[in-house]
Amino acid sequence: MNFNSKNPFLNSKRFSSDAEPRTEVHQAQIIDYNQEMTVSGTINKTAILFLILCGASMVTWWMAFNGMNPMLPTIGGAIVGFVLVLISSFKPQYSPYLAPGYALFEGLFIGGISAIFELRFPGIVINAVGATLVTFLVCLGLYKFKIVKVTEQFKSVVVAATLAIATYYLISWVISMFSSWTPVHYGNSMMSIGISVFVIIIAALNLFLDFDLIEKGAKERMPKFMEWYGAMGLMITLVWLYIEFLRLLSKLSSKD
Repeated sequence: MNFNSKNPFLNSKRFSSDAEPRTEVHQAQIIDYNQEMTVSGTINKTAILFLILCGASMVTWWMAFNGMNPMLPTIGGAIVGFVLVLISSFKPQYSPYLAPGYALFEGLFIGGISAIFELRFPGIVINAVGATLVTFLVCLGLYKFKIVKVTEQFKSVVVAATLAIATYYLISWVISMFSSWTPVHYGNSMMSIGISVFVIIIAALNLFLDFDLIEKGAKERMPKFMEWYGAMGLMITLVWLYIEFLRLLSKLSSKD
């Protein structure tokens, strides 16, 4: 495979039989298939990470609604979560420890940012959660029943669009820090709303790449720790999708 997912670790090099050195096994040796990556195992670990993230998010959510400032754990969670992602991308064998840590700290960030949006736009969080869940289930169904097939051309388009979005966000952030220029995706203009819709579509399409790479990792019998690695990658896409839904819904609500 020549193209990668949006997340830095759900990529073809990691999910390939060449990614991890394998020693040749003598014919008399019993192979323990319980030590190989499976789709069901990845699903179970994704569920564990989701529960950890939700539990941690309750901390900063509770702080925000009980008169305490949640900004420190919110910002700290985002930074630590990002660092853990970087470490895992280079050391996937540590994913069984890094993935739960990522879910914990990212949960602090999600809880804080969700509380900020909820305080300004009551009811927005439940709508964003619902939209994210529905999008995930729809994409999973489309992939499972082969309605959407992940071809090389499909990957190239999604990856190119994802890189374009990341580059645009980065450049906009840097320029806005050193000038009074306001990026076009800020505010609630039709252009800004259109950009948010486009980003959500690309984030959703990344789910197909994630499903495909996890399935291929299981078929190639990657090591067991890759289940945590794959689950962590899927969580990153879901977090991205959720945040983009928050942004879109906040833009729509501010126009009322």
